[in-house]
Amino acid sequence: MLVLTRKLMEKLFIGDDICVTVVRLEGGQVRLGIEAPRNVSVVRAELVPERLGAQLKAAPRPPVAVRAELKTPPTAAHETGNRRRGRSR
Repeated sequence: MLVLTRKLMEKLFIGDDICVTVVRLEGGQVRLGIEAPRNVSVVRAELVPERLGAQLKAAPRPPVAVRAELKTPPTAAHETGNRRRGRSR
């Protein structure tokens, strides 16, 4: 497992076409924005069925598909250019 430290609005790339951005830090929670192609499944780990969970534990590294949930589609957030989407001012 690779462990990285990122600050607010810093990004990390997975491969050539997946970008993860730290969108908000609040209390003990981190909100992540994930930009990925539509053919890449992005789901929270607790929503993966139990039988797949056992396969994930046995795998040497988890697949890219296990990620935080987004409220807006990555392409919509990216196209608007609004980095503070959903934040009250």
